[in-house]
Amino acid sequence: MEKASAPQRSTPILAILKQTYPDAHCELKFTNPLELLIATILSAQCTDVRVNLVTPALFRRFSLAADYATADLAEIEILIHSTGFYHNKAKNIRECCRQLVEKHHGEVPMSMEDLHALPGVGRKTANVVLGNAFGLNEGVVVDTHVGRLSIRLGLTRHKDPVKIEKALSKLFPRPDWAMLSHLLIWHGRRRCKARNPDCQHCELKSLCPSSRKFIKE
Repeated sequence: MEKASAPQRSTPILAILKQTYPDAHCELKFTNPLELLIATILSAQCTDVRVNLVTPALFRRFSLAADYATADLAEIEILIHSTGFYHNKAKNIRECCRQLVEKHHGEVPMSMEDLHALPGVGRKTANVVLGNAFGLNEGVVVDTHVGRLSIRLGLTRHKDPVKIEKALSKLFPRPDWAMLSHLLIWHGRRRCKARNPDCQHCELKSLCPSSRKFIKE
């Protein structure tokens, strides 16, 4: 199976990941699209665990887009300080919510075009919101885990997130795009870590062209 092409391996890879992580889901905690949008902006260069420690107090203080839009920037910064890059994140959050109020009646839009146009919202963030808040498979979320595993599994040679997303979109069925990201992220956090991946016990070992590089004889 190691010599099989990426299209030949994609189906069994997806099946094994689904079997291995039947409870895979977005690990950012949220109760509505706005909360997920804010949490995803905060997750840049920060762990989901840290974001989840910060957002309860933030969401209690600001519940509507209008609340963020009229907030004092310093107050937002204080609440999100520990997520890192808090100056830029606070500015993006407030400006993003101002546009939500001005252009979308305070609601999070349900299209890639509208989301991507918001301050601080790149394609990855838009895909997270569309896939997890609205159940829309517009694309594949490519974070550091997804990017790393896509290359290790031989699904693409590209390092650019946009090109990785295009490659994965061609290899996997559209209805599975959102779940695919969760599965790869869970596998990346639990088995295929950046340093010292556990290839010896990896469920995808027979399908992964990189496993021999890491298994210690």
